[in-house]
Amino acid sequence: MASSILTIPNLLTFLRMALIPVFASLLFYEETTWALIVFFVAGASDGIDGFVARRFQQESELGTIIDPIADKLLMTTAFVILTLPNIITGVKHLPVPFWVTAAVIGRDVLIITVAGAIALMTNFRGFKPSWLGKLSTTVQVLAVTLILIAAVFGYSFYLPTLYFIVVLLAILSGFHYIFFVAKLMKEDDPPAELKG
Repeated sequence: MASSILTIPNLLTFLRMALIPVFASLLFYEETTWALIVFFVAGASDGIDGFVARRFQQESELGTIIDPIADKLLMTTAFVILTLPNIITGVKHLPVPFWVTAAVIGRDVLIITVAGAIALMTNFRGFKPSWLGKLSTTVQVLAVTLILIAAVFGYSFYLPTLYFIVVLLAILSGFHYIFFVAKLMKEDDPPAELKG
């Protein structure tokens, strides 16, 4: 049991989760340079744990559960704090507009609600991330990095375009996931002639 929990990928995921309050505190106290460094380390750990898990066959059921949770906690924390007034001042287009954060969180709420309702009603458990969902998450990570870079260096002319892309992908991936899950359920359901 311990060997399936204390794998290098899982330890890296635990590290990423431990960095979330550090990152949040640095942002709150306007230590944006250090916040950028911590966020970069957290993002790097996400890529490394996936590589190690695949390369050394250290995938685990626990890892498949806690890895996306760590990602969502980090991204939600980042967007919420970056939306707060008086966190980053003196930089144009900051703080992050509320509607951007609402779209990011709303997408996750929609996906969790749909998946939870389907699981309760049908006992279906074969949920997987969609390609559009993965793209949306990747863009969100990149967006937070670019927002922090803007906060550190003061060059923020690209932020309105970035906000639009983040919101567009959040909305599209949220609704796409409903159809994606329906497809997964159809593939999981054996043809009628094989049921009897």
